[in-house]
Amino acid sequence: MIRENINDLIALAAVAEERSFTKAAARLNVSQSALSHAIKGLEQRLGLRLLTRTTRSVAPTLEGEDLLATLNPCFEKIEARLLALNDSRDQPTGTVRIVAVEYAIESILWPKLSPVLKEHPAVNVEFVMDYGYTDLASSQCDAGVRYGDQVSEGMISMRIGPDERMICVAAPGYYEAAGVPQEPTELSDHRCVNLRLSTHGALYAWEFEDADGNEIRVKVSGQTCFNTINPVLRAAMDGHGLALVPERLAQPHIEAGRLRTCLDDYCPSFPGFHLYYPSRQRPSSAFEVVLAALRERR
Repeated sequence: MIRENINDLIALAAVAEERSFTKAAARLNVSQSALSHAIKGLEQRLGLRLLTRTTRSVAPTLEGEDLLATLNPCFEKIEARLLALNDSRDQPTGTVRIVAVEYAIESILWPKLSPVLKEHPAVNVEFVMDYGYTDLASSQCDAGVRYGDQVSEGMISMRIGPDERMICVAAPGYYEAAGVPQEPTELSDHRCVNLRLSTHGALYAWEFEDADGNEIRVKVSGQTCFNTINPVLRAAMDGHGLALVPERLAQPHIEAGRLRTCLDDYCPSFPGFHLYYPSRQRPSSAFEVVLAALRERR
């Protein structure tokens, strides 16, 4: 490859990613005219038009997209390797932002990361609590946590917790007053503690499964509704109705006699929490520390 083309190829990748000469010039710390001149020079040397320019936007041509499909992975590998070499000289350092539901933070993330953070004082972790399917790029988060069957395609996924099970519970006093439901369809006759999903604002439909593996979804009603799981559990213990909660979260209260289960035969297990992050994630030393700490060991 002609050596003078390297900087021009970097410029092309920046413009294509930013979709703007102005933003790309600011990112590369060069003038807009110098950037435009570099792209034109590259196109002239190759004898191809690589970018389509309009008054409002810039986009790669088919030839440009074909070239970028080869260039971007190479640039990412080089940059990742340089970062790794730089990080290896010193102790792990940096900030990792993770978006997760409250239950995942309390039951998985914090117990595993707390001792590691004491070992690595230069590693910072910011927890972002959200029940929605947060877009990592727009939220500027490095990784997120979801149940294994909810991770989007195109993401690297790593198991960080055991399989989970949602169970139906209530205080013993509630059963004495209202009876014990024998089938999910009977929940419509009971007071239930609802959970409102921040993803689309709808109430969470309780999910069960019959003996043949068929899914049963039930919309329940009651006096109380929350948008995080811990208050749901508290309301159930206070006798406000039935609640569908993670088994591991409820287990201590079941053992203590504050809660009793029902509909156990309709509550299947499902893949537990997974950490997910973009396939183009640049592995910093801090992120590697977090990955090592969270990886589920069986």
